[in-house]
Amino acid sequence: MGLVKTILIILFIYYAFKFLARLFAPFLMKKVADKLQKKAEEQFGGQKRESTIKEGETIIDKKPQNTNRTNDSVGDYVDFEEID
Repeated sequence: MGLVKTILIILFIYYAFKFLARLFAPFLMKKVADKLQKKAEEQFGGQKRESTIKEGETIIDKKPQNTNRTNDSVGDYVDFEEID
């Protein structure tokens, strides 16, 4: 009788935990997401530029002008021959 009672208690605890987890999981996930968002805002300084953007406004960042310069002092070209 003790074994059956123990198994029933374990099953009751298991199903009660599942039910409570489904009930409180959305609340806990939202709380964790809010904390992570606050931490990210503190870490990155809030990005002032994003706060001035109005809803529906489009901002296009232009690509910087490509100023590729070849540096001839990189090294010498060495020609080689294959050895059979």
